[in-house]
Amino acid sequence: MSRKLIVVLALLLTACGTATSETTPASTTSGINLGPDQKRVSTGKVDRIAAEVPEPIRARGTLEVVADAGTVPPLSFYATDDHTPIGVEEDIASLVADVLGLKPHYTVVSWENIFVGLDSGKYDAGFSNITVTEARKEKYDFATYRLDNVSFEARKGSGWQVNGPADVAGRSIAVSSGTNQEKLLLDWNAQNTAKGLKPVDVKYFQKATDYYLALQSGRIDAYFGPNPSTAYHAATSGQTELIGTVSGAGTALQGKIAATTKKDNGLIRALHEALSEVIANGSYAQVLRRWGLSNEAVTGSELNPPGLPRT
Repeated sequence: MSRKLIVVLALLLTACGTATSETTPASTTSGINLGPDQKRVSTGKVDRIAAEVPEPIRARGTLEVVADAGTVPPLSFYATDDHTPIGVEEDIASLVADVLGLKPHYTVVSWENIFVGLDSGKYDAGFSNITVTEARKEKYDFATYRLDNVSFEARKGSGWQVNGPADVAGRSIAVSSGTNQEKLLLDWNAQNTAKGLKPVDVKYFQKATDYYLALQSGRIDAYFGPNPSTAYHAATSGQTELIGTVSGAGTALQGKIAATTKKDNGLIRALHEALSEVIANGSYAQVLRRWGLSNEAVTGSELNPPGLPRT
């Protein structure tokens, strides 16, 4: 089965309601537009905020947005042309670009290359489910736009729940390298081993499909990933279930997802104010509703808030 068909079937299974001004019923009767012409939710330019964009970016006229490799609905994935990036991350970035009077240009790369590109100045901002952390704040600036929750996904009927560190002791769990859920899992594992509990067998794979093949074959007990994508997969596959959801920061702090820029490059305040504008004018809520993520909404954007603690 092709990736295109998999995505189409997934959206058909989970989309609800009818077509509205937010979407175009190009590919389904449920109102989800899977085509490259997204007709995204839009909003107007705000001159006072646009004036805060650094002059070289204003002169260029584009907002260079980078996201992860485009395979994880509903965060960022490809349209039916298998080329155009679509998803909640692109939609929110598009709203921000509207406020700033810029045309968004999207590039999808591997996770680690998001930060390489931000460091080099190749990209202006990352919109890619990036969590604010204290370590990242040394090199990057953040403007928050969504809550960061992470979930454990297991085969349906697995019979176990994850409420805290002790529940993962002795289990085989897959995570993506370099993510906040990896950090949380390793922290929990350290707490467990200090208490004499069995260690977690941490597994790493290259692609989302690899994680789920391992899960279905029983090679791992659970996949630990971002709540949007795990909840989406569990709802559409019919073969898995969420067995525990926590803040990306654990119990100590509510994690936040943020637009990310190279530190002190002059853009973050404009992004922060643009996000505040779209949250206030309701277009942000339309986007989250479109992708089924209303429960991850924030009431306002924060500029460089407290992040996940250092290890």
